[in-house]
Amino acid sequence: MAMSVAEAIRNAEAILPGQQAAEGEEDPRWQAVIAVASFVDTEPEPVWSFVERWGRHPDDDLRSAIATCVLEHLLEYHFDLIFPRVAHVARSNSCFAEMVGWCALFGQSELPENAARLCCLVKELRNADGEVL
Repeated sequence: MAMSVAEAIRNAEAILPGQQAAEGEEDPRWQAVIAVASFVDTEPEPVWSFVERWGRHPDDDLRSAIATCVLEHLLEYHFDLIFPRVAHVARSNSCFAEMVGWCALFGQSELPENAARLCCLVKELRNADGEVL
């Protein structure tokens, strides 16, 4: 029987924030985040809530999983819905802001106007030294 988005989120949150796996070992945190990401195209609202919560966490490795497995794909499929939320949270939380800069462009975020919006946000969030404000 297939897992629901609520179950995937519950399972992930049961082990998060956790600790990064040792080099060369499979990281259960990343696997749990990937399970949540499987609902990006069909369940963007609960997936966004998950990203908003864990994208603020100070653990770089956890935020890397959130950025590369979930957030960049929310922007890929639901740019107009998600980008204003991303910008709002990024302007108020430096951990989230840094994470936004780690996202690659796919799908809708590759469209020239959307890519420009995301690029402008990332530039806005950085100081002259390239550090997140």
